[in-house]
Amino acid sequence: MSYAVDFDTVSTVGLESSPVAEALAGLRANEARYFKNKYGHVFTVEPASEAGPIIDYVSRILERERGIVIAARPLEATAFQVENIKMAYVFYQDGLSINVMYTVDEGGKRAVGFKLSDGMEVPGELGSFKFARQKSKLAGTIRGSYFVIKNEY
Repeated sequence: MSYAVDFDTVSTVGLESSPVAEALAGLRANEARYFKNKYGHVFTVEPASEAGPIIDYVSRILERERGIVIAARPLEATAFQVENIKMAYVFYQDGLSINVMYTVDEGGKRAVGFKLSDGMEVPGELGSFKFARQKSKLAGTIRGSYFVIKNEY
């Protein structure tokens, strides 16, 4: 069953099994607020058990572009399009959030972003990335990094 993320009242619904559930819920709410404010989009996630194609899409890009295989268990995912940008998100049990931003226009921006919830360690498979810090009222300190997608998906 899908869940529309409320950024006014942060909830751990769907994320309860994460050791950093509160921080991950704040991170998810932070993303929901961004898309609502910028695009008027309601950020709705579905359980990983119902989001196989989204998780497979994100995993395929990670593996083909950088040889990365995420060890953590996915909890939720979502995919949507705002304007000319296709977005896909996967939220993992360890507190990791991965998003794929794929502009449909030729030559547009295409990247994979990683965000780490407050309180989680950098996963071993992402150890080569440098993470910048940003403060969020909803999520505490978010550490983020990204890489540019070079191929077509």
